[in-house]
Amino acid sequence: MHQQSSRQLQERLTSLSIAEVLASATHFFSRGGIYTAFVEKQGPSHLVLRGQGGEELVIGARETAEGTAVSGSSYLFDQQIARFLNALPPAVATAAVTP
Repeated sequence: MHQQSSRQLQERLTSLSIAEVLASATHFFSRGGIYTAFVEKQGPSHLVLRGQGGEELVIGARETAEGTAVSGSSYLFDQQIARFLNALPPAVATAAVTP
């Protein structure tokens, strides 16, 4: 079995808008160091970044009823994607309405 076959898409809900998520990802991954990655392609709801050795990272976002769902995937940058997602503010919890 391939060593990367157990990798999964990482996801988090945030209170940020899609545009704010993409701007945050651009800033987070361009800060410097050995895990720096720069925007290669961008659409209204996703970024494709290229890092050291040509490593590709993909960040996507979509609006849901609970907040903005942000997902990220990469072979080598999994830890950095997890740090980015954990740095996002959580989605605002909605209180349940009782009759």
